[in-house]
Amino acid sequence: MNGVHGLGGEGRGLSRRACLAASLAGPSAWLGAPSAALAGGQLEEPLMDSVRTALSSAIANQAPPEPEFFTTDARLHYVRWLAAMSDRLRRRKPEWQVRRDFLQTVWYESKRAGLDVSLVLGLIQVESGFRKFAVSSVGARGYMQVMPFWTRVIGDGDAGKLFHMQTNLRFGCVILRHYIDRERGDLFMALGRYNGSRGRPPYPNAVFGAQRSWEYVDRPAAG
Repeated sequence: MNGVHGLGGEGRGLSRRACLAASLAGPSAWLGAPSAALAGGQLEEPLMDSVRTALSSAIANQAPPEPEFFTTDARLHYVRWLAAMSDRLRRRKPEWQVRRDFLQTVWYESKRAGLDVSLVLGLIQVESGFRKFAVSSVGARGYMQVMPFWTRVIGDGDAGKLFHMQTNLRFGCVILRHYIDRERGDLFMALGRYNGSRGRPPYPNAVFGAQRSWEYVDRPAAG
């Protein structure tokens, strides 16, 4: 069955050359076209009632994006990660508060969904070039290019909310988690499903390539 979310539907995914160029060029290559996003046709697939209920519950739990830490080391790790990612994102989001809020929300929603934060950042780079109001030719919206039908399937039907940062990131992370579970942990296949090109390598390879720019190795200051 075809995927329902991403840059291209059956037979309409990005070419290998386009995906590899996007992963190498980074989001700066896309900032000159604020109304466009690298997305294509997507198909809505039926969900079992149990899956629909679980996804709806995951979306509806609107906890504030405030990371919680149970140890000082964990908090310090987050602070160092935030500083490192802020430096990398500065060119795309020059304002500190905007950058901080975005990174904090990505961290929160990724951890909440059990996802690697660097993977989510790589996906956002490929999907929207870190543009909050990116819109694809078929209407996918926001940072994670969520299709409006998802708000009807597992939300309240208000597609306008997909331009709200936390809502978009929550939908995107919950949907990606759903695909990973459906593919039994196979990230390659899950990313293809997210993109609507399941089993074809260009999109997963582009995301994995972009992910490398957001990986973080913690190096605590010497005591």
